[in-house]
Amino acid sequence: MKAIIAEKPSVAREIAQLLNVKEQKNGYLTGNGYCITWALGHLVSLAMPEDYSIPSFHRESLPLIPHPFQLTRKKIKKGKSYPPDPMAAKQLKIIKEVFEKCSSIIVATDAGREGELIFRYIYDYLKCKKPFERLWISSLTEKAIAAGFQKLKPGKDFDGLYSAGKARNEADWLVGINASQALTILAGNGLYSLGRVQTPTLALICKRFREHQNFIAKRYWQIQLKHRKSFIDFKSDSSDHWEDKKSAEQIFKSIEREGKAEVVDVQKKTISESAPLLFGLTALQKEANRKFSFSADETLQIAQSLYEKKFITYPRTGSRYIPEDVWLEVPELVRCLRNHEKFKKASSMLHFGNFNKKIVNDAKVTDHHGLLITGKIPSSLSAQENAVYDLIAFNLLETLSNDCIKEQHCIILKVHHYEFHSKAIKIQQRGWRSVKGILSPEANDNTEEILFEFPDVKTGDDLKISHLEIQEKSTQPAKLFTEADVLSAMEHARKHIDNEEQQKVIQNFGIGTPATRASIIETLLKRDYIQRQKKKIIPTQKGLHIYELVKDKKIANVEMTAEWEMALYEIERGQMDAEHFLNNIKEYTSQITAELLSLLIPKEEVPKLTCPKCRSHELIINDKVFKCPDEKCLWIQFRRICGIQLSVNDISLLIEKGRTALIKNMISKAGKTFEAFIVLGSDLTTRFEFPKKKDLDKIP
Repeated sequence: MKAIIAEKPSVAREIAQLLNVKEQKNGYLTGNGYCITWALGHLVSLAMPEDYSIPSFHRESLPLIPHPFQLTRKKIKKGKSYPPDPMAAKQLKIIKEVFEKCSSIIVATDAGREGELIFRYIYDYLKCKKPFERLWISSLTEKAIAAGFQKLKPGKDFDGLYSAGKARNEADWLVGINASQALTILAGNGLYSLGRVQTPTLALICKRFREHQNFIAKRYWQIQLKHRKSFIDFKSDSSDHWEDKKSAEQIFKSIEREGKAEVVDVQKKTISESAPLLFGLTALQKEANRKFSFSADETLQIAQSLYEKKFITYPRTGSRYIPEDVWLEVPELVRCLRNHEKFKKASSMLHFGNFNKKIVNDAKVTDHHGLLITGKIPSSLSAQENAVYDLIAFNLLETLSNDCIKEQHCIILKVHHYEFHSKAIKIQQRGWRSVKGILSPEANDNTEEILFEFPDVKTGDDLKISHLEIQEKSTQPAKLFTEADVLSAMEHARKHIDNEEQQKVIQNFGIGTPATRASIIETLLKRDYIQRQKKKIIPTQKGLHIYELVKDKKIANVEMTAEWEMALYEIERGQMDAEHFLNNIKEYTSQITAELLSLLIPKEEVPKLTCPKCRSHELIINDKVFKCPDEKCLWIQFRRICGIQLSVNDISLLIEKGRTALIKNMISKAGKTFEAFIVLGSDLTTRFEFPKKKDLDKIP
């Protein structure tokens, strides 16, 4: 008998149906020579410091470097302790029984680094020695599963994948546990969390926020002319701009008197805008955030749901290409879309036998190919699932279409010695942009007019100026990050590194992986280091405080984190020894721990305030709450209100005076900013009191 272990019960049932395994047991299915069980995600994980009997948050215990690392059953948080998860213990016992009664194992966990780690940790924890094979598939359709069982792969073929997953997990433990404990010990007030990937990501967000915040806008003036030639209206803008309005006005008058502009150059060129590549997970998350404001995590969960319902291929992919053998299936996918009303028009523009083949590249396919739909067309999905499915389906049609061909005209004019330029484009062949029937905002750089015809002008022509105006403009700060921008910054880490040589070394690597970036952003949100403000991602006061402490330290180094991702990739492919990588991580851990413990952090002066409810105990104030320590009283107030962390001064005023000073930049549930006083009512709950005009007049 053979054991099969899937990652989730739903996948186990799909496999059971295909293999005609019908008998339902407690925690597994059996029949037809198979026992099929499941893992329920991470049932086994790395042990925590207390499991090694090492006292936590003691300076003398750092750095904590286990040798060897131990595995433990999954734990759950219960108050301040982490007891073993009884569900995990129960399922592990079932898996052990299944493994013991079978001669070999087929691994059917998700085909990726995390899926491999889930199985291997269970296998090692149970001290199993049974031989195992790997089911490696990119889709959960019956056809894909059946094909996968026909070509099971030897388990040892994935030793590199396991080594990379194991090394990443141990590196995250070493850096995260030691850095977090070092900073928490030093701060002495509340828990702080740092991490191998989360801290450089926080640094990127905080750095952009500071650049935006500290930017001083400068006003300048440009002159715009309007012309008409061959019944076509077009504009031209001055190449120069003036920081002094009077200078601009003088030149404006001179040009107005002249009344005409001379054409000094006409440049024409044809631009071919390539069709996009297939979505990888990060590209899909960015597009869904731009179009629908979905968070990266929401998009991942939606895509995972579509995958488990057999509508799309494996979503946690970093590749945007497909291999030659998958290309053979593409015409059938297009035929399926032609039978769907929503995609009929766009898919009918494609000509079979003449598809754009740029997405085919065996060398650029990683563990999984780019995102595709399957042959199963959905009929009943949620609104969010429909939105993400449509993105993937239309993206496939775009990739198979021809390039978009544009003709660009650039006209250079002169009035006296002042130069003006006019840029315009005309679409000659819509190509892939006809799939959705629109020219997206990304189609041009907003400095070009889109015209149906170009004015017939040539060098030496004099053009009458039909209208002119002075335009006041100002320099713009770097934009605050959206979630799509954060994903881009993580994906293209090299752009945030000054050293050109290092940029070349890590050009194909970023911070985190497509499968982990969403969880990194969610971790920063959960730990109150960043917040969503409408569509923007900005740091909280707590996040900025940590950034200021560590921004120049190794723990926040983007370059080093990207280098590690490159090293993990090399481990996966057998090009680097995992032990060598971990030795470097251990050395780095010792360095950052020493760096952090040497920091001088000014201690926040915490006032002695009496509980407003029982009036007999001194309030405990930490970074999350201020509360009464008496278990009979239990009065508590969270420090974070509508996106703003109450300062110690705010807390003092609230308790002693019953009202804070005016607090600005709070964010409502609708995502709008507002300002208000926070008032402690007679029932000892807080409420907002909005300022009247006389209150505002008193505020400096």
